[in-house]
Formats: sequence, C-alpha cells, structure tokens
Amino acid sequence: MTEVEGKSCIAIVGGGLVGALAACFLAKRGHQVVIYEYRSDIRMEKSRGQSINLALSFRGREALKAIGLENILVKYHGTCMRGRMLHDKDGNLKEVLYDSVKGNCIYSVNRRYLNVVLLDAAEKYPQVQLNFNRKLVEADLEKGKIKFLNTNTGATEDAEADLIIGADGAHSTVRKIMARRPLFNCAQTYIEHGYVELSVACNEHNKFAMSGNNLHIWPRGEFMMTSLPNEDCTFTGNLFAPFYVFEKLKTREALLSFYTEHFPDLLRLIGEEKLVEQFFEKEPQTLISIKCKPYHVGKTAVIVGDAAHAMVPFYAQGMNAGFEDILVLDELMERYDSNFAKILPKFSELRCDNGHAICDLAMYNYTEMRDLVMKKSFLFRKFLDKVLFTLVPNFWIPLYFAVQFTRMNFRECIAHKEWQDKVLRMSLYLAFLIFAVLTIPFLRNGM
Repeated sequence: MTEVEGKSCIAIVGGGLVGALAACFLAKRGHQVVIYEYRSDIRMEKSRGQSINLALSFRGREALKAIGLENILVKYHGTCMRGRMLHDKDGNLKEVLYDSVKGNCIYSVNRRYLNVVLLDAAEKYPQVQLNFNRKLVEADLEKGKIKFLNTNTGATEDAEADLIIGADGAHSTVRKIMARRPLFNCAQTYIEHGYVELSVACNEHNKFAMSGNNLHIWPRGEFMMTSLPNEDCTFTGNLFAPFYVFEKLKTREALLSFYTEHFPDLLRLIGEEKLVEQFFEKEPQTLISIKCKPYHVGKTAVIVGDAAHAMVPFYAQGMNAGFEDILVLDELMERYDSNFAKILPKFSELRCDNGHAICDLAMYNYTEMRDLVMKKSFLFRKFLDKVLFTLVPNFWIPLYFAVQFTRMNFRECIAHKEWQDKVLRMSLYLAFLIFAVLTIPFLRNGM
C-alpha cells in the first residue's frame, strides 16, 4: 500500500461489524487501513440457514449515519420493533412499548447483511486493504509489529502499523496480548445460562406468523424464549436457560414435554419436527461478559467492541456500544488532530467505566426480561416512568429510553436510575406520612 504523507498506517485485527465500521471512519479521514480477518470473506459464502439478527438503536444509528449508511440499513433493510410482546403460558399477549411518549423504535437488522454492507463500504476507499484468512499469532504492541498466519497457505506474514486496533471479538487475541502487561486488569465471567437458536417460519400466506413489529418474549422466571422479526417475515429466536435445564432436554420426549408445558403457542408455530431438528442441531452456546481496563497501550494499540467489553445480549447493546466506540474514537481524532498519544488515553478514560456499566446493565436486563416484566410492580414502575417522562421529559428520562434512544453515557444512565429510585422511595414515604397526619385526627375524633 502506498504511503500517504501526513497520514497513518492503521492495522485493524478483525473484519466483523466493528472492525469494518472502523475502517470506514479511518479511511474517510485519509488514513491507510489494512483489515486482517481470521475468517474467509463472508461475501463469498452462501448464507446457510437462519442468520442471527441484531437490534440497532440510536447509538449504532448515529455511527452509521456518520458514514452515510443509516438509510440503506434502517429504511430499506431494517424491521421496526416498537416494543416487547409478552407471551404468558396461556397464550395471552401484552405489548409494552419501548417509547410510548415519543414513538422511538429499535430496528432488527440481519447481522450478515450488515457485515457485508460495511465491508463493501470499506473496500470502496482506495486506501483500505482487506486481508482474509489471517490469524493473529503474535504482536509487539508498543512497536506496532504484528505477525499473522495465512490459514490458506500456512505461511506467516509480518506487518507494521502506526496504530493497531483490536476488533477481534470476545475472545480477542489482541486483548490477551495486552493482558501480559502490568497494570492491565481483565475479568471474564461466564454466566450459568446458555442459549439455543431456533427459528419460526412465515405463515402459509408468506406473512409474519406473529406481530412483525415486536421483540417477542416468553418470560418464565428462570428461563425465557425471545424472537426477533426478520426481513423475510420469519423470526429468529433463542431459548435462554440455565445449563442444568438443557441437561434435562436430551431426548425428543423431554423437549416436547418442556415446550408443551412452558411455550405451547410457540410449539404450534414452530412445529414438533422442526423444533426437534433445530434444537438438537447444536449444543447450547455459552454467554460471556468481559470487563477490562485500560483499553489502550501507549499510542500504538487500542481494543474496541467485544474485544474491550463483551456482554450478554439482553440489552441489545453489544453492537451499538461497539459502534459508539468508533464514533467516540472518530470524535477524539477530530479533537486531537489524529494525535494517537492524546487520543488513546482519552478513549480509555471515556469508555472503560462506561463499558463496565453497560455490561452490568445487560446482566440486570436478563433478570428483567425473564422474570420482572410480568410482575405488577414492574409494570406500575413503567407506568410512573411514562407519566413523569410525558410531564417533564427533560427532568425524568427512563433508564431504557436513556440507554436505547440517547447517547447519555452508560454510567450516567445508571446514576440517573438510582436517583429516580431514591426520589420515588422518598415520595412514597412522604405520601404515607401525609396520609398518617391527615387520618390520625379523624381516628381520635372517632374514639
């Protein structure tokens, strides 16, 4: 690749969603960019079976808007989800809107299609080079030196860069190399729940078998089913459950009995044979949450996306937070004129604690989705949030709205929620006190 005076050579390890997006932003600023991706080019592969869908919200949309891709993905290839559709055991439905005040929605987007669009967009820049089938085997992050294995030829290849960006996912090799350094803190947590992916076909009229504008949830306390609409009128769903539950579902009979008891309406939609075929196709997958600090090494290396803050999927913020990483990085490049010595420490300062915060929020939201959403206390709190948000929208911003439909940093989202909880508790105590003060005289007079 030809050197461009005054511009940096940047190596991105990982050509997934966040890595491809980063390439677009960096190339737009004139930097030379080389993507090294372990997998083969997904654009050359035929799509096999159902593709996992992702929920695209405001943070992710803002990043896509900045490189001119929001419209094609949202308006033409996104499925609007206006809220959760809750299914009880008897088949009764209850819709809980994400934003009943301003009408915001989240968009279901096909992961593979999104990755293809981003790779195509990156490749249109002449200063971007895509190298597939490259496995990172070693790196000297301080010196910007990296070594890859070409999985096609078996040969090793050396490269150098002014900046190395690790966008290589939850099991990041770049992060593992960073972890060898002193003062780098990293904690990973596998939760005791896993998931199996299932799909729901369209109906006989090639239409959605359920409401196509909702995230469908079957909350059952310890476990739950979820289902996201696809562009082709099918649904991609997941059973999330403790691994001991999966251990009990080793036979056809046990599986069908389980779904008959807990998800009878879904069993009718999927069909017994399809359910058995899909469920036993793969082993239950694990769910991991990762917190680390800092995200950078000097002025030469930084990790982003799942490499920095992998999270469980229950707040639908993994991709959105990763895209926001790149947006923040770009904003810092603008502020500091691409001076990496200033940009990278500031990036860690701005994003590390927020990465930890969204990991915690994602964990909390699993409890909410599988259990709390059916409780009257939860629904009453939602009602209070709606009323107060309607009356004083700049003063009272519900947690879910703040996370999904603003760029309020995640730490502030949590702090604001804690403040709201305190206000409501104090209001409740005050109401009881006033009630007592007003009723005691009447009780005394009655005596």
